[in-house]
Amino acid sequence: MPSTVSRRLAPAALLLPLLLVTSACAGDDAAGDTAGASPSAAEDFPVTVTGDDGELTLDQRPENIVSMSATATEMLFAVGAGEQVEAVDSTSNFPAEAPVTDLSSFTPNAEAIAAYSPDLVVLSDDLNGIVAALDALEVPTLLLGAAGSLDDSYAQLQTLGDATGHADEATEVVADVQERIEAAVASVPAEAQGMRVYHELDPSFFSATSETFIGGIYSLFGLENIADGAADTAGGYPQLSAEYVVGQAPDVVVLADTVCCAQDATALAQRPAFDTVPAVQEGRVLEADDDIASRWGPRVADFAEDVAGVLQG
Repeated sequence: MPSTVSRRLAPAALLLPLLLVTSACAGDDAAGDTAGASPSAAEDFPVTVTGDDGELTLDQRPENIVSMSATATEMLFAVGAGEQVEAVDSTSNFPAEAPVTDLSSFTPNAEAIAAYSPDLVVLSDDLNGIVAALDALEVPTLLLGAAGSLDDSYAQLQTLGDATGHADEATEVVADVQERIEAAVASVPAEAQGMRVYHELDPSFFSATSETFIGGIYSLFGLENIADGAADTAGGYPQLSAEYVVGQAPDVVVLADTVCCAQDATALAQRPAFDTVPAVQEGRVLEADDDIASRWGPRVADFAEDVAGVLQG
């Protein structure tokens, strides 16, 4: 059973729409386990970190972590805490060495999670009251909801670094991601400013506005997001229509449904009237990996670099 913990409750985080969370398999390997624990890691404890479920004090470095969040799993391995991860949920498909189980992040079961004797459980959603259920079992939990900005993502990386004894490694990961994104933005020609972008979450035209994490990436490049003009932005994830998308004449299309829904540039061009869209005519269609385009972990730098590549022509 885990070491003694203390908590001060805070309001629960808003849930990210399931259509964004239920992304398919990833194939990139840029965010693997980067380093082991620093020699002084044990001396850093006890440590207090803050999640969406309040403050959590850990008396000792956690050595039996369960991750119930695909993004948190990527972050844990990126900051060097991979060897401390005992189990991850069924959607945590990256990195390859993550110990995937049949634990469900959509219908979480406290007893099933507790069976792994975790000394820390990291979650991105408080579905089915799982935080309270784990608290009742005296299992330490850290709730880190969907990031709304890059700064939120960086803060979560640092929080996980602090909680696992890898604060220095987390700082290095954040710096690397920041540098790569800055370089990607700087690599794009000035004429890309003001280009119109359409981000597709699925073939039924769900999209993401500039108020979302992924939409914020496009803002860095100075792109105009066509989803911002939707009549109902639906919390940042509006459902557009084929007519609306074609009428907006996007210069760039990002398909974040290549794995889940077998979409690609060819399929896009075959949709009625889409052959008139500038992005299709000029070859500015990014066939993105669903996971990389939906998670707010370190591979957001990969995504920024992919966007830059399309804008460079």
